[in-house]
Amino acid sequence: MNGGFGILSLTIAVPAVGALLLALVPDAYTKAIKGLAIFLAAATFVVSLTVLSVFKGQSYHLQLVEQMNWLPQLGVSYKVGIDGISVWLFLLTTLLTLLSAIFSVYIEKRVKTYFVLMLLLEAAMLGVFVSLDLVLFYTFFEFTLIPMAMLVWIWGGAQRNYAAAKFFLYTFLASIFMLLGIIALANRYADVMPGHEFTFDLVKIQNAVASGVLWKGAGVLQPVLFWAFSLAFLVKCPMFPFHTWLPDAHTEAPTAGSMILAGVLLKMGTYGFLRIVMPLFPEATQQNMWIMLTLAVVGIIYGAIVAAVQPDVKKLVAYSSVAHMGFVMYGIFSLTHTGMVGGAYQQLNHGISTGALFLLIGLLYERIHTREFKAMGGLKAQMPVYAALFLIVMLSSVGLPGLNGFIGEFMAMAGGFQAAYQAGWAGLYLFAGLGVVLAAVYLLWMFQKVFYGKITNESLKGLKDLKPWEVGLVGVFVLFIFWGGIMPNTFLKPTEAAINATRQMVRNRPGARPVWGDLTYEVNEKGDLIRVDQRSDVGSYSGERIVLTNDYYLMEQPKAPMVAMGGGR
Repeated sequence: MNGGFGILSLTIAVPAVGALLLALVPDAYTKAIKGLAIFLAAATFVVSLTVLSVFKGQSYHLQLVEQMNWLPQLGVSYKVGIDGISVWLFLLTTLLTLLSAIFSVYIEKRVKTYFVLMLLLEAAMLGVFVSLDLVLFYTFFEFTLIPMAMLVWIWGGAQRNYAAAKFFLYTFLASIFMLLGIIALANRYADVMPGHEFTFDLVKIQNAVASGVLWKGAGVLQPVLFWAFSLAFLVKCPMFPFHTWLPDAHTEAPTAGSMILAGVLLKMGTYGFLRIVMPLFPEATQQNMWIMLTLAVVGIIYGAIVAAVQPDVKKLVAYSSVAHMGFVMYGIFSLTHTGMVGGAYQQLNHGISTGALFLLIGLLYERIHTREFKAMGGLKAQMPVYAALFLIVMLSSVGLPGLNGFIGEFMAMAGGFQAAYQAGWAGLYLFAGLGVVLAAVYLLWMFQKVFYGKITNESLKGLKDLKPWEVGLVGVFVLFIFWGGIMPNTFLKPTEAAINATRQMVRNRPGARPVWGDLTYEVNEKGDLIRVDQRSDVGSYSGERIVLTNDYYLMEQPKAPMVAMGGGR
């Protein structure tokens, strides 16, 4: 553990301090403001890459941990760290912010304020993905609302005031329940632990949960707090029926705002389930997994059907996010290794594919100043390069084999099938599968309406294709689309140990759960939970086996038959 200022804090500080420096530049120097903002976003991305260079994906334990006193009299500390669940979301945040900043050279209104808000938003999002103190997490989680709402409110479309207010109120009010849950959790910890320490340290609280001490004799407190946290994360994802703020916010937001909203902000909800809800409320997670799976499947079907009838191309993609985030939740709450890894990977894929779709829509909007399907058609002949790039990105969202969207969606579906089949809920899986078909229908329909047929809008006939720098911008997304589809293990392998540990935190009985704060526990290359007697930097761990990867619970008898009960790989 590093007690000082490390690489994670530096990554957060670069955009935060950069925003303050940018605020000092006179408003009239718009070109300098844009150039400096892009430089700061690029610097943040470069610094974040050093995190990946020292990250060891074979361990589930939190790495690069930094801790400093913040409000010690209240048990609040500044504590950050990273693992396989958060590392790709951390890097996705810096990448999408950089690409969004480059696109934002089109911004002409209140340029300085725009880029200051974007950099502050980046710093807050990065803080969410590394916070290991619940109050710190809540602070970053809530702070993201301010710059995002202002981006919609100032630079949005005709209904921007309504969309910004709805986005802010929905997410802020839901998060109040999480704040109450955080306080109740700290009080519970102080009541049951020796010394009666009042703390919001996520690692300490998870240790008490893993040992069984925290929830022993707690009655209904665990399920109540489960839903207090879950409500905040369900709204943020968002899941049906808490999704209604999303289409309005997406439609009215400026292009860069939509890219960041779809690519990163929605993932804060699913990340919250993996980082906080599952490790801290294991029994409640198992009890409510079918409610969550049902909500995920309803969201998949609902989002697909509503997307198919939209007259606005941006609103169609917005509703597609409801459907695609349903697949993420479906995989995560399957509580199988395959499903959870697939769901976690689909977070990354959705950020790439949907971020690219919003970028492409924004590039077109800058030329024709409309998003209505009735004003489009025949664009393939006018903009062949644009059409080719749009096709690749659209097929990624469809889930075409060979592209990134297929891998995560397939794994989430496979894990969901395993859980549904063993529980006798096969019908739920079939409905989720229907969502895959519907996604192909509405996305292919969108492509046909935009690029084929006769040009009925005379203003489209003079359109020029993408500029080289615009092709390069979209090309970054296309690179990751093919990379994630052809070489998915680049992204999957570093997450497996952390996902497997989270699954076992839920599935295993108290006393046989992985513990973040105890380095004697590890998940070996087979996925078994072991007590380590020899650690290795290459991920080859040996020691006493505590739980087999396919078991839910600690085997009481060494020679008992090893029967997989649904927690398999």
